[in-house]
Amino acid sequence: MSEQNKSYPKPKLVPVPSTNIVPERDVDKRPILECRHLGVDFGGLTAVDDFNMAIGRTEIAGLIGPNGAGKTTVFNLLTKVYQPTRGTVMVDGRDTAGKNTIQVSHMGVARTFQNIRLFGNLSVEDNVKIGLHNQMRYGTFSGIFRLPRYWKEEKVARERALELLSIFDMQDMAGHQAGSLPYGAQRRLEIVRALATNPSLLLLDEPAAGMNPSETAELMNNIRKIRDTFQIAIMLIEHDMNLVMGVCEGICVLNFGRIIAKGTPDDIQANPAVIEAYLGRRKEA
Repeated sequence: MSEQNKSYPKPKLVPVPSTNIVPERDVDKRPILECRHLGVDFGGLTAVDDFNMAIGRTEIAGLIGPNGAGKTTVFNLLTKVYQPTRGTVMVDGRDTAGKNTIQVSHMGVARTFQNIRLFGNLSVEDNVKIGLHNQMRYGTFSGIFRLPRYWKEEKVARERALELLSIFDMQDMAGHQAGSLPYGAQRRLEIVRALATNPSLLLLDEPAAGMNPSETAELMNNIRKIRDTFQIAIMLIEHDMNLVMGVCEGICVLNFGRIIAKGTPDDIQANPAVIEAYLGRRKEA
């Protein structure tokens, strides 16, 4: 049976403290992410309100909702692009209050963006190395004068970059200019660069945007491969419901900045509030 057609059983979801659910295999471990009553206001507008969610340590979770529901705003809150007006974000049991984007990245949260943010004039390999910079162990002096320590670390970084690129079979593109890659390959490179930061939680903002069905099916398999290989949690925003329902274990549905449903893919597909949010209320005859 091919990898693409292989059946992946959905795990049982079980309650954890508060109103959250995580996969049963993660229930005896501290959630990698927990949001408690998270919210943000912009002037008089409430963009996100009372957002409560937990993600298990090896969970593939989905955050879905109509356009403008506040999904990317949630990602910006988690990564401190925006500071929350209220509520708490815990990463591996540690409060992120007062942290900035760099500090949250050091805590183990990495993300991609709706609009690709690569260094287009740099090589594919160098884009991945940028994600590895926190793991480089040479100082400014060694870097300026190209001392043996610098070359040793550069060798390690190159080997690691090629290893990560091999996840998407992109190692042969290492010397190519990132901006010259096809759109789908740029999407994959952005995920590889995020993985280079060695995250515990990977946030993917519309990873299948612009991909054809074949590329999306491959992405689905690679998301599972990333979770299984690195034993990390993945949370994705996505409008491709085949991808969401096929790969996510727990799904949270947002509408007008508030959660309207949480559960398994089967739960979500049968939820009247979700159907109404996406399709609109049926008019009475």
